Amino acid sequence: MWTYFLPLFLWTYMFHAVDAIPLQEKGNNYLPSKKTLDLTKENGKILRRSKRGWMWNQFFLLEEYTGTDTQYVGKLHTDQDKGDGNLKYILTGDGAGSLFVIDENTGDIHAIKKLDREEKSLYILRAKAIDRKTGRQVEPESEFIIKIHDINDNEPKFAKAVYIASVPEMSGVGTSVIQVTATDADDANYGNSAKVVYSILQGQPYFSVDPESGVIKTALPDMSREKREQYQVIIQAKDMGGQMGGLSGTTTVNITLTDVNNSPPRFPQSSYQFNSLESVPLGTHLGRIKANDPDVGENADMEYSIAQGDGADMFDVITDKDTQEGIITVKQNLDFEKKMMYTLRVDASNTHPDPRFSHLGPFKDTALVKISVEDIDEPPVFSKMSYLIEVDEDVKEGSIIGQVTAYDPDAMNNLVKYTVDRHTDMDQTFSIHSENGSIFTLKSLDRESYPWHNITVTATEINNPNQSSQIPVFIRILDINDHAPEFATYYETFVCENAKPGQLIQTVSVMDKDDPPRGHKFFFEPVPEFPFNPNFTIIDNKDNTAGIMTRKDGYSRNRMSTYLLPILIFDNDYPIQSSTGTLTIRVCACDNQGNMQSCNAEALILSAGLSTGALIAILLCVLILLILVVLFAALKRQRKKEPLIISKDDVRDNIVTYNDEGGGEEDTQAFDIGALRNPEAREDSQLRRDIMPETIFQIRRTVPLWENIDVQDFIHRRLKENDSDPSAPPYDSLATYAYEGNDSIADSLSSLESFTAECNQDYGYLSDWGPRFKKLADLYGGDDSDRE
Repeated sequence: MWTYFLPLFLWTYMFHAVDAIPLQEKGNNYLPSKKTLDLTKENGKILRRSKRGWMWNQFFLLEEYTGTDTQYVGKLHTDQDKGDGNLKYILTGDGAGSLFVIDENTGDIHAIKKLDREEKSLYILRAKAIDRKTGRQVEPESEFIIKIHDINDNEPKFAKAVYIASVPEMSGVGTSVIQVTATDADDANYGNSAKVVYSILQGQPYFSVDPESGVIKTALPDMSREKREQYQVIIQAKDMGGQMGGLSGTTTVNITLTDVNNSPPRFPQSSYQFNSLESVPLGTHLGRIKANDPDVGENADMEYSIAQGDGADMFDVITDKDTQEGIITVKQNLDFEKKMMYTLRVDASNTHPDPRFSHLGPFKDTALVKISVEDIDEPPVFSKMSYLIEVDEDVKEGSIIGQVTAYDPDAMNNLVKYTVDRHTDMDQTFSIHSENGSIFTLKSLDRESYPWHNITVTATEINNPNQSSQIPVFIRILDINDHAPEFATYYETFVCENAKPGQLIQTVSVMDKDDPPRGHKFFFEPVPEFPFNPNFTIIDNKDNTAGIMTRKDGYSRNRMSTYLLPILIFDNDYPIQSSTGTLTIRVCACDNQGNMQSCNAEALILSAGLSTGALIAILLCVLILLILVVLFAALKRQRKKEPLIISKDDVRDNIVTYNDEGGGEEDTQAFDIGALRNPEAREDSQLRRDIMPETIFQIRRTVPLWENIDVQDFIHRRLKENDSDPSAPPYDSLATYAYEGNDSIADSLSSLESFTAECNQDYGYLSDWGPRFKKLADLYGGDDSDRE
């Protein structure tokens, strides 16, 4: 075995024995131990490996080497080296060739550059020996480590150049403020190069620092922010345990004392003086007061209040949160005549007191505020803010409905006059007594048109018209029962021809413009003139509606196409109002389910079984008959020698039809009206055939509305009367009876039913038939009409 000794690094063999060999064996997985045999086949022989012969003795280097020559690392040698230069040493791994070089003949290793442990603290390299002739390794490749020894070449460095910290004022000694930390890049495991000690260079005696942890603490008690708020502390960190020759670094710590509520508020003066007019509105700001507090933030927040005593009910104080001022405001209306001076006690107190400093005294202060009230000329004052007057709508014009009162609040107590603002009463419905304020009506009232009247009354001082005030007066018109109920809508009612007794054909409801306090209640009854109706029944549903029920079995459109049913409607208010509503009921054809099909005449004919062809044939026959009649009349007129008209007094029942709508009777160019006169037919002693006897007229007036005579019976009766009339003239006369539907309660207006001659008739009864016949009564009922 080869050996090599270096006097300067004899002690490094211990490190090699402890550190290098295990790392070497772990780094070479294929390298067997000294007692392990490696069996290989060569030329058919089993070879037995001999014991490893590598040897090196240098593993540590100092960083930052400043010598002129290269730094010697160590020597690689194997016992296979005979010294004849046949072996070649090769070095690979970290820094091989750039940082570390090896003499391939001798195996000496040198470092050619300066090394820095902070950049890289160890290098792992591999070495092998090769036979120059055969190119084979004489020893397996082995791995070794080169460690760099540290020197104190780095000073401690703080994480920040400047630290910002705060601590509450009045803190006790030893209160932690902040911890600062410095780091040293040197090797902490080798010597004291990385052992840091902290010290304070600036900031004493207010603060101190722990030399090992770097925690900064307060060093003086009761430091006041109000006296000094900012502090600058400089901390030093030194390595080598703080010994001489160590490197150091510094940092700056800016420390602020935060505020605590340790100062009570104080008013700068003990009393304040303000003036106010007595007419100022409520909430008016009279002035501001402020107490001083050296604290800041919420510790300086204050709240102002008025202590109980003089003026506490008349004034108030509010706190301005932005300026921390107290604002004196008016709480009640001021009156110079009642009181001219008020003195207030206003307190200012902290809203967030700190109980730790309660021993410093009460955290509030008190000041006196004096307020002088100044007199002004005030307008009249009404006794109320507004007036409500209720009056019935039937009140008479000129009636007093209410009163308003106002007075002059000044000491002079001037007289007041009242007026109504006509802009609020354009129709001049109301007026007011100028001296006593009594309100009375000028016109009649109608709740249905104007249920409310809102007027404004003005009160003005007589001696000073510029001083006036207004008040609203609300006049509610109370309802009286002055409107009769009536149908809510127009009803189109029909009854089926095949209707059965007791069927509901219509439900009617009513409306009333009145508004009774207990609500509407309506009743339905037949009219007293016709208490019994054989066709329909009126049923009061007791819910302000009525049902119309059929009373008989079946209805005929041929005999009666329309019925008129009068219904008496009245309410239950006082005075009771009633009206008669007439329901028009048409008779219609319906199916078996009661659905209306048709109500007109065409449908009636079609329902009798006539087809369209049959109807056309009938119409053609009628047309032919009419043509024949016209031809016959024309031939007969030509054969007559004497004219039909002999005298102007002939009043026979001749009806001549002129289908000419020209200029009337005065238009003689259109037709000859002489045919209307027949003077020979006039006989004073003979009854006129165009006047119905009085007995018949009286009977017709008593016939009820629903007992209408059948058309066919009516025509047959009239024909029979004319055939049996002995006073009928011997010549042909045409009597026409045009049926115009149901009878009218006003009876007939025709002269056919007159009993006397035209000059002796009395038309005075037309005035009793109501407004619909007023024009006719004026034409025939007056003396001038008779003369004409």
